[in-house]
Amino acid sequence: MTPCTIILPAHDEAGYIDACLDHVLAQDHAGPVELVLVANGCHDDTAARARAHAPAFAARGWRLRVEELAQGGKIGALNHGDACAGPGVRLYLDADIRMGPRLLSGIMRVLDVPRPRYAGGRLVVAPARSAVSRAYARFWQKLPFVAQGVTGAGLFAVNEAGRARWGAFPQVISDDTFARLQFAQDERFLVDEPYEWPLVEGFGPLVRVRRRQDAGVAEIARLFPDLPPRQGHVRPGRAELARLAAADPPGFAAYAAVALAVRLGRNSQEWARGR
Repeated sequence: MTPCTIILPAHDEAGYIDACLDHVLAQDHAGPVELVLVANGCHDDTAARARAHAPAFAARGWRLRVEELAQGGKIGALNHGDACAGPGVRLYLDADIRMGPRLLSGIMRVLDVPRPRYAGGRLVVAPARSAVSRAYARFWQKLPFVAQGVTGAGLFAVNEAGRARWGAFPQVISDDTFARLQFAQDERFLVDEPYEWPLVEGFGPLVRVRRRQDAGVAEIARLFPDLPPRQGHVRPGRAELARLAAADPPGFAAYAAVALAVRLGRNSQEWARGR
């Protein structure tokens, strides 16, 4: 069977890594898997917590490899993980993601072809505590890019021919956008199995993260102008937006308020977590 390497960059993820790895171990996939966790610039026990899962991986006939880098930075961790990876499919996974049990096997079926392909799962926003984050997430999940596309947020995978499309990850804000736009729309596949993705809590953090996301997209357009035309249908038209707003006025209000604050404000921060 085609082997799979899961590359998991992790910076101070002690609060999330156990659940993430437990959900990987709960996958129904029967083929060979190696997970390369790259703990980068950690000041907590992320690496030790990860290593404690090694016996469970071995019991499945899988391998867990934990690499530690003194320097923080997701791009460096991704490139280090790629350098450790073998042939076959590569799945890039954030440490706060919880995969549905059939997602990996579904992705492997889609990517087990000689032609270049990109695949991801059905993004489900984890339950939020704050009212504004709940409303924002409810509306955002209905937008075409999220509801019908392969977002790549927190999880995406490519087959070997697909990974040959680029070399090392460049120093960009949005690594998932860079990878996704290496592929045309008809080369990107949505596997209808869920994965849970957490959202930041509260209006201010939502604005900061949305601002960073927009900056990431703009950076890709500036540095790699050939990539954005592959984006496809990502923005709802006026009629579609009106329909979505009428179906969920509070959700639309939260989404519009965040978008307006992003447009009116200035981005003085260089980094922000998605949650």
